[in-house]
Amino acid sequence: MTAFPGSANSQEDKMHSSFADQLAGLDLSGFSIGPAPVSSDDFPLREAVVQTLEAVWSDLFAMISGTALEADAEDLGWAFVNIFHRSATRKSTALDRATDEVRALIATADGSEVQTHELETQVERAQCAEAAMLALEEMREVAAALYLNEFGSSWKPVSSSRFNHSAMLTSALVEGRDFLRARAEAKRRAAMPEGTPVIFAGGRTRHATEADALAFANNVWATLDKVRDRVPDMVLIHGGDSKGVDRLASSWAERRQVPQVTFSLDMRLGARAGFKRNERMLSLDPRYVVAFPGNGVLERLVIEAKARRITVVDRRGPLGTCPRSTAVAAE
Repeated sequence: MTAFPGSANSQEDKMHSSFADQLAGLDLSGFSIGPAPVSSDDFPLREAVVQTLEAVWSDLFAMISGTALEADAEDLGWAFVNIFHRSATRKSTALDRATDEVRALIATADGSEVQTHELETQVERAQCAEAAMLALEEMREVAAALYLNEFGSSWKPVSSSRFNHSAMLTSALVEGRDFLRARAEAKRRAAMPEGTPVIFAGGRTRHATEADALAFANNVWATLDKVRDRVPDMVLIHGGDSKGVDRLASSWAERRQVPQVTFSLDMRLGARAGFKRNERMLSLDPRYVVAFPGNGVLERLVIEAKARRITVVDRRGPLGTCPRSTAVAAE
């Protein structure tokens, strides 16, 4: 987990000085850069957040245990995490609005005192929204870790992305065109983490026994562990199916703290949706395609990956094993 924004005043001062150095010699029409209006003292300590959310989580599920609501435990846990996700999303929207205002003010800059004051106000508003967004995202990640431990699957929102900007933005990135460039870069990096893409694909499977299901899950994790050994900076790319093998891969990624990007089906495309998703994922130029049992769309993904000379880690044999190994054993 990353720290809350402004974790140390000395670090903030260092970042602010560095930013001021970058502006040296530029004509800012009299606009001076001030410190962010919020600091680490304005946000809860991470230790307090962890302790509080753990206590609330424990009390919540202890309360419903043995009652008719126990069957809804996972839904309640999902909603608990979503509280912080929605709050962070609102702050992100406020940051976007303030950024648009900064952009408009820069475009019409006349050097007047009134215009400069308006620019300072919008920059401070953006700083405040950014810091609150980072703090709420951190709270969501703490809650999401509790969800993962309780239910064994990675938490994901229904219709939006689970961005985490904490490593991308700092409160020292504050002004003018530099602020806008930093904001655009941070949004890009949050949407597509830096690293080497590795595609994971597989369908929904049913197993005759719990032992078979466990063996299959272990093979998924073991395969991904081996791939990660070869690609330490891997970014896991998958379809985000919460009921299929993607769920196992997503849980693995969260446990291993591996960045992941999901490509959901665009249902407006009808029968072409799966093939279009294949194209989008392959456009990332992945190092590997890890293939577990699936349907014809997955078969097409494997064929296209081989045609592009992308290495395919084939695990479409029984219980997620290598088909070649199974064939040799049968002989």
